[in-house]
Amino acid sequence: MMKSIPVWKQELSGGVHAARLASLYCCAPAETASEAARYTAVLDGLEKTFGSHAEAGLYSAPGRTEIGGNHTDHQHGRVLAGSVNIDMIAAAAPNDKNQLRVQSEGYDLCVIDLNDLEARKEEENTTAALLRGECAAFTQRGAKLAGLDIYISSNVPKGSGVSSSAAFEVLIGVILNDCFMAKKVSPIAIAQIGQWAENVYFGKPCGLMDQMASSVGNIITIDFASPAKPVVEPVAVDFSKAGLALCILDSGADHADLTDEYAAIPAECRAVAAVCGGEVLRDVPFETFLAKLPECRRQCGDRAVLRAFHVYADNDRVAKQVAALRDGDFDTFLCLVNESGRSSWEYLQNVIPAGYKEHQEVGVTIAAAKHLLGDKGAVRVHGGGFAGTVQAFVPVEMLDEFKAGMEAILGEGRCHVLSIRPEGGAVL
Repeated sequence: MMKSIPVWKQELSGGVHAARLASLYCCAPAETASEAARYTAVLDGLEKTFGSHAEAGLYSAPGRTEIGGNHTDHQHGRVLAGSVNIDMIAAAAPNDKNQLRVQSEGYDLCVIDLNDLEARKEEENTTAALLRGECAAFTQRGAKLAGLDIYISSNVPKGSGVSSSAAFEVLIGVILNDCFMAKKVSPIAIAQIGQWAENVYFGKPCGLMDQMASSVGNIITIDFASPAKPVVEPVAVDFSKAGLALCILDSGADHADLTDEYAAIPAECRAVAAVCGGEVLRDVPFETFLAKLPECRRQCGDRAVLRAFHVYADNDRVAKQVAALRDGDFDTFLCLVNESGRSSWEYLQNVIPAGYKEHQEVGVTIAAAKHLLGDKGAVRVHGGGFAGTVQAFVPVEMLDEFKAGMEAILGEGRCHVLSIRPEGGAVL
């Protein structure tokens, strides 16, 4: 929704949007001044970067936390995920240049000619590829694109496993949907568009879980048995009422240059599935996989076989986690989280990049968190793995001591205490 910039600023400073911001950021309306200031800042950034505009829109897309189903989505499996109360926000305004111009704080200006939306090999692994791909996808859905200036600010740490890339893709999708689609596409479609752009234009064979969690919002379980029509169900749960705090621990290792490690996991799982007569592991009954195990080992190698064992088990664990949460059985839920973490390290092998010795940041983070929690709570590798973050469910009475202990090891500000955000991609 476009509105004059002076009106936006007046409303933000006057608390007109306090209730809306309180919902997005999981706090009291009286505590939203800092969030309002962030939106005022992106309006200022828009004007400073691109010049004056008659009107602008304000938008948000959250980071996400994967709660269950580690690397199951690309095998058409089940996941449990939620949006969190850190996000990427933007101010967007029309321009007369027939270009999409995007300025993210701390990055170079990125400009896309809207007359040229074909994929470019030389653009792979760049922001331009994602923007061009999303514009192409919306055009295919009937969008009448026109020039647009976008200024973006984020408090979702890049490379941290809370999926800043998915938040970016969802944010751009929300903006394009709001500005150019007469018949709006659904949050699910926005997620699918982001994934398509990342797969086809950016060149990364990611699954759909990250984009879906950011776009749809709250806690959801997703069954990707039919990726074109994923089954999305809400899972009503309040971890704080169960006496649990959700912590995301930044290991300090970045995802940069690890694309090959991530790509190997779906590739190896698909290779195992192919030996068993399927395209992905969801196509292959577990009993068939077991019967074909010697052949899978010969053709795919033992690491691929172990990764398949993980995917089958974690896929089953998601259904058990959902049932436990719906029953209010948090002891069982925490046991399943710990089981998933062990399986990811031992079988999926996405905690330490192959050959790394001196740098095993995620492994150290998991070990430290387990030590501090003792037999309480739960710890697991979070998201894609290899770098980025670890997830911990911490009893509230232990939170202060746990946070202090982890930050003494990892560094100040490395333990993020988050809340589940009730809404995904949003138009303010």
